[in-house]
Amino acid sequence: MASHDDTDRVWALMEKIAICMLGTRDGEWIRTRPMAADVRRDENAVYFLTDVRRHKDDEIRQFPNVCLAFAETGGQKYVSVTGRATVSNDRARIRELFTTPAKAWWDSADDPNIRVLAVTPHDAEYWDGPGTIVSTIKMAAAAATGTRPDLGENRKVAM
Repeated sequence: MASHDDTDRVWALMEKIAICMLGTRDGEWIRTRPMAADVRRDENAVYFLTDVRRHKDDEIRQFPNVCLAFAETGGQKYVSVTGRATVSNDRARIRELFTTPAKAWWDSADDPNIRVLAVTPHDAEYWDGPGTIVSTIKMAAAAATGTRPDLGENRKVAM
């Protein structure tokens, strides 16, 4: 059973990693793409800016259950979050979320094609390892001794 500490760890890992793969459904197919996440635990939400001209918005309207996959491979830290997504044209929220990285995609927060994608997490699973070098050493030691390596924590968490 997940604890309050596990929930805290999920939110902390999402905030730290910040870039995730957003998985949506397009009929029977699953599509993923990298997205910059604005993690807001106090709102129980993960926000993204998206472009109305892209297919993910249509996919989310039809199939709102999504998956967010965060990965920091060097530190062996991973989080997978399932949740429900919505797309809105909340211009105040768009202006709030419009930061320097968004300027790579749009000229200004006033671009009429920008939308807010909000994901409300349902559950998550995280893997929090000791880092690549330590993990490699532990795996080699386990292989030599016929044991299983301790590669950190893995928990399923209801959000």
